[in-house]
Amino acid sequence: MPVMAGILLLIFGCGGQGPEPSPLQQVLASTDPAIARVMEDPEGYEVQIRYSRILRKSDSVTFVNYDFRVDNSRYFYPASTVKFPVALAALEKLNELDSLDRNNRYYIEGDSVENSFARDIIEIFAVSDNHANNRLIEFLGQDDINRRIGSKQAGPFRVSHRLGAHRDILTTQPLVIYLNDSLTTLSAPIINSAPKPLELGGVLKGSGYMEGDSLVSDPFDFRMKNYFPVTTLDGIMKRVIFPEAFPGNQQFRFSEDQRSFLLETMKILPRQAGYDPEIYPDGYCKFFLFGDTEQQIPEYLEIYNKVGFAYGTLTDCAYIKDRESGVEFMLTATILVNGNGIFNDDQYEYDETGIPFLAALGRGLYQYELQQK
Repeated sequence: MPVMAGILLLIFGCGGQGPEPSPLQQVLASTDPAIARVMEDPEGYEVQIRYSRILRKSDSVTFVNYDFRVDNSRYFYPASTVKFPVALAALEKLNELDSLDRNNRYYIEGDSVENSFARDIIEIFAVSDNHANNRLIEFLGQDDINRRIGSKQAGPFRVSHRLGAHRDILTTQPLVIYLNDSLTTLSAPIINSAPKPLELGGVLKGSGYMEGDSLVSDPFDFRMKNYFPVTTLDGIMKRVIFPEAFPGNQQFRFSEDQRSFLLETMKILPRQAGYDPEIYPDGYCKFFLFGDTEQQIPEYLEIYNKVGFAYGTLTDCAYIKDRESGVEFMLTATILVNGNGIFNDDQYEYDETGIPFLAALGRGLYQYELQQK
């Protein structure tokens, strides 16, 4: 059985009297400082976690879920995790168009950046590129993304804005799409419906926020932002990895070729996508297990995931598979690390607190799964 030297040691807390604690409770009771620090105030850190054990019997798959503070009515900013369903919606739409596939090159009218749909999806998973995501939103429109993801019945979800430069205009920009090396077509702008304010707990956060160089002493307002809670993240991941576990109307409509491309892309590492590993180590977009290390991820360990980090919130949703030991499980977790309560000041404890917590959480559950083999 393989052992990931140096990063998989974790001491579990004792269960004490009463029912034996769940695997997730055991890991969260760890004396590992990265976990213990956060567990002193999980409410303050706005921690939410879902861990799913995967049980196989013949050709069927079932899930045993363990939750910690999961609550769809408590808002957290999903950041780049929304790029996951955007990529899924783009592939699904491409499969419906006879004239296009993922390898068609295109650019936004008036822009000089030219990419293919495939390359945009690779950049979304490899380094969480905002521009790649925003180009796909121009291809789809928010309404179409929301309709496609909503039809899968995985839970509440919405995309209301682009990422990075928050271009909130409801009409998409036309795309110039290459049909071959010389012939192009121009897509029509898509007019989308205006989002409504979210009515959830926690949409007003902190004690202030930066607007330019000025501090505004009011809570930061997330009511018009994107929404992608833990249960929906988990549900979408399960529908992608294990489509056979869901009714046909809840499955994504991919061809076998497109699904193979998607799965390879979801586990891709920056160096495999052509990025400099000195700038983008393997753990750059793989928070669980490796987010706090510079080491390379072993080839036998596959992490299919999507992370998000912005406004002090870190989130990861992953299917983790060890080909050598047979370990496999799913994990979704989010944490807010904004000690001063000021948003948009770029003063967040990502490296000190957030990523070490998520990495240790992943290692703890991986070690638990190894012990069950």
